[in-house]
Amino acid sequence: MVLARCTLGESYRPLVLRAVRASRRPLLRPRPLSVGASLAYLSATALWLLAARPPALPWLALAALAVAAAGLYLPGLANQISLGRAYLAGPALGLGATRALLPLALVVLLAGATDLADGFAARRWEQPTRLGGALDPVVDGLLFGSAAVGLALSGLYPLWLAVLVILRYLLPAIGGGLLLLLGRQPVLKHTPAGQVSTAAIALLLIGLAAWAALGRDAAWLKLAAEVLIPLSAAAALLNLAWVNRSALSAGPDHG
Repeated sequence: MVLARCTLGESYRPLVLRAVRASRRPLLRPRPLSVGASLAYLSATALWLLAARPPALPWLALAALAVAAAGLYLPGLANQISLGRAYLAGPALGLGATRALLPLALVVLLAGATDLADGFAARRWEQPTRLGGALDPVVDGLLFGSAAVGLALSGLYPLWLAVLVILRYLLPAIGGGLLLLLGRQPVLKHTPAGQVSTAAIALLLIGLAAWAALGRDAAWLKLAAEVLIPLSAAAALLNLAWVNRSALSAGPDHG
């Protein structure tokens, strides 16, 4: 009996030690960089809201506050730069819906610049992380989806194509979440086809908005978007599925 108790106690000891170590881990707290970035982004967003008075202003303000709250707990300069695209989603939606096309083109161009800047920051000062790999497609989807929906509301972009742009980024996020729930480890990284797809979406949004702002017939750009965006999105999803083929076919990871 004594031997059994000792054996039972020994078997529980690793669990107890693991629980003690977990309790000693520091709680996730806002960091100075995160607080500063959130305040800067919120201030810029507030200035735009007060100056532009876009439709659904209260909802856009609430969305910005939600992004700022999440950003308080987001570590790293590269991730904070990436989060800038989530803040730009509100202006992209409002500018597209009100046909402020040249400012919209500039917003999408600025978003593309942040995409390059966050990658540079991650390589130069930080190590690329799984969090950064997961964050990029989420903020890309928010930004490009908002711009596409805004243009669709103004009649310059097919609604079905705007929905497709959203699904291009939403489906990988859902798939990655399901893999995690199944105990598998999804591969969170940029793929060649994914980069081509994102570039096609961004360039065609910029081109369509800028061309229409100049009073030119943008029908050919709309046609190009209707062909190139679905093809590149399908290629991106297939490329991502191929990269994750091990996770898709493997059993749950109990490690």
